[in-house]
Amino acid sequence: MTFVQLIDCKTSRFDRMDQLMDTWVEQTKGKRTATHSIVAKDRSDSSHFIEIVEFPSYEDAMRNSNLPETDKIFQEMVALCDEMPTFTDLDVVRDDQLHAATVRGFFETVAAPGELPPLDGLMAESYHDHDPSREQDAIGLDAVRRVIEMWRGGFDMAFTIEDQITEGDRVCTRWTWNGTHKGDFMGIPASGKKVSMTGTTVFRCGENGKMAEGWWQYDRLGLMAELGALDAMGG
Repeated sequence: MTFVQLIDCKTSRFDRMDQLMDTWVEQTKGKRTATHSIVAKDRSDSSHFIEIVEFPSYEDAMRNSNLPETDKIFQEMVALCDEMPTFTDLDVVRDDQLHAATVRGFFETVAAPGELPPLDGLMAESYHDHDPSREQDAIGLDAVRRVIEMWRGGFDMAFTIEDQITEGDRVCTRWTWNGTHKGDFMGIPASGKKVSMTGTTVFRCGENGKMAEGWWQYDRLGLMAELGALDAMGG
């Protein structure tokens, strides 16, 4: 179970404390078990800071605390505080990556059988799609819908999410796509072939939580080879 520790402190010497944190990061390289650290300042009190440190588990946090470098830095940090810092230990019982959920919903929606549902709940009206296989970017929901319909017209398909990483407003997804060639695609008539390809897409989500921009990289050449298009060109 993911474990989070909240360190609540007051200091008028945050610049020095910030340097201490950099020192700890450098000295514990290859040893620490902390996976994520956020430092936030109270908007109503410039001397009030909270650090949120995430660990894979409580046991990992204890191993991190027992590092001699951690103990040394902690003693120096306390000396910089205006009063004794407080610690709150938390077991994470819910962790929703909301942008990631939106992106997963997109991949499920575009591959769902039947009529393509509306996309305005997932994508911004001004969504901008970057795909190096197309001469022009698709900008706006209508343009994106036409691109999706082209793929859906050519294939019965499904996406498998292999990996997903979220940072800030970006979601990076590594996926596998499987399809059955049921209709005309890029001038290639339906063949009934089962084909697959892999790819990675980075989406940027806007302030409203909807996808605002996307960058695609995928094995388009491999797909065309599976469809026999390269053989036809070679012949």
